[in-house]
Amino acid sequence: MSITRALTAVWEPSASERFVGIGYPTPWLDRFSPDAERTLCFMPAGQGAVAWPSEQNSATALVFDEELPLADSSVDRLLYIHALEHSENPRETLTEAWRVLSPGGRVVAVVPSRRGLWARFEHTPFGTGRPFSEGQLSRLLEDSNLTVTHRVEALHFPPLRRRMGLRFAGTLERMGRRLWPVFAGVRIVVAEKRLYQGLPVAERASRRVFQPVLQPAGALSRHLRSLDTDSRAG
Repeated sequence: MSITRALTAVWEPSASERFVGIGYPTPWLDRFSPDAERTLCFMPAGQGAVAWPSEQNSATALVFDEELPLADSSVDRLLYIHALEHSENPRETLTEAWRVLSPGGRVVAVVPSRRGLWARFEHTPFGTGRPFSEGQLSRLLEDSNLTVTHRVEALHFPPLRRRMGLRFAGTLERMGRRLWPVFAGVRIVVAEKRLYQGLPVAERASRRVFQPVLQPAGALSRHLRSLDTDSRAG
């Protein structure tokens, strides 16, 4: 899988870390959670949730991404996938990430690229929400007191609709990394918490109250099924 390979390239395993995936991270939690002391899966209240892990007690919770149910400096790594592009206020989301991260903790953000094809087609997992340019994402992280340490791209092959075409996804991915890297479908950025500057406390506006559901609904559910297909590509 293209995204898994890109994440692995920038992922520094730690047996003692506390790890939280936010958005729809479940295809990657099974890959990276064995390296962590403990792992939680947080899904936005407006999206709904699916149980994870499938064969153990659920570690999934519905949350507001701007108000995480975690103590200050309580986790070591946050993985945002299918989260920032759907956030009501990405800056508040990342300010909250800064609050809950331990000193030296890291945010790993996977977002659709504004230049890529995957953000331009609604049938893809990254076809909804707000795509980001490299500059927009970097400024957003820097404004939240998070220092970018690594950048990498993934999904260099076009968003294929036919399963037959997925057989060539790996070859197209390798070609794309060499020939058209600026048109990658997603951007992956790792950013570390800065400690030498505090963030001002601002009162948040009142938010909508959602009725929890047990499954992602509507179009997003279809995108998540497409994502599972992509996870088998390449």
